[in-house]
Amino acid sequence: MPGNFYQETTTAPSSAFDVSLRPPAFSEFIGQEKVKERLLLMLEAARQRNDVLDHILLSGPPGLGKTTLANLIARTAGTQLHTTSGPQIEKPGDLAGVLTNIQKGDVLFIDEIHRLHPAIEEYLYPAMEDFRLDIIIDSGPSARSVRINLPRFTLVGATTRAGRLTAPLRSRFGLANRLDYYSHDELARIIERSAGLLEVDVLREGALGIATRARGTPRVANALLRWVRDFAQVRGSGTIDAATADAALAMIEIDAQGLDEMDKRLLEVLIHKFGGGPVGLNSLAVAAGEDAATVEEVHEPFLIMQGYLTRTPRGRVALPTAYAKIGATPPQAKPGDPQQDLF
Repeated sequence: MPGNFYQETTTAPSSAFDVSLRPPAFSEFIGQEKVKERLLLMLEAARQRNDVLDHILLSGPPGLGKTTLANLIARTAGTQLHTTSGPQIEKPGDLAGVLTNIQKGDVLFIDEIHRLHPAIEEYLYPAMEDFRLDIIIDSGPSARSVRINLPRFTLVGATTRAGRLTAPLRSRFGLANRLDYYSHDELARIIERSAGLLEVDVLREGALGIATRARGTPRVANALLRWVRDFAQVRGSGTIDAATADAALAMIEIDAQGLDEMDKRLLEVLIHKFGGGPVGLNSLAVAAGEDAATVEEVHEPFLIMQGYLTRTPRGRVALPTAYAKIGATPPQAKPGDPQQDLF
């Protein structure tokens, strides 16, 4: 459990717990102030013109609120939200089925839009620009094109890999927004709000104790809050204070810096088995007993953000803070050593 505690999914959360904690209005959405300001300005401008909102791209790591913002955009605009994801659209007919159910002004939310098949992207371009869909039926001499006119709609695309978007697709979005990790104070406020909705007593120091281990991500913060709530109910007084939060998170092997068992194992393997690197991603993942994609997308970003390792052209390299974390002595860099400039 500890090693996979932060595993993210590519689809929107569907449990009652996740849905109940989503803010119902922009006024209750904590954090991402610059993004909120831009979106609210666009929504107000479209309302004043009685026009349809331009297409919007939301990018950033998982769990920062892209799906929530899509819901808020549709709710604020007073339109319907239609949700799908890149991997779910396998053929043009799937895209046509989604687009033909859209009414004027509706919001189409495509999660993981960078995973759309290139052929599907080609059909999406005229839908975004000219609000029409040209479908090729049959093949060979009997092939024919059918044009479907679409009502004006807003496409909100979400991606965790903005670099994988093709240039033609990226250029068709009127506004691109990148969501950043949240500060400890913002996460503490989110935890306090969620605790209120869950009818759990949480003290400020308890909320901060959870926030500092939440990897800058509200989804992780809410998941940790649910665990600490259970711990406080069974082994505490029911109130989440600093001591209760520390004990609860220690039980699932998450330390004061937010590192879990797999994070620490990766650092130990990198230092003890590979001399601190450089080492390739696949070799590191196999040695740690974890999937390479999980290491790259779940664990590595946090370790890099916290200054424990870095990526170089030759592979992953442990930084001095990683040696201090596991109680190892950093190597003495030699002239010409690729790690020389890192110590």
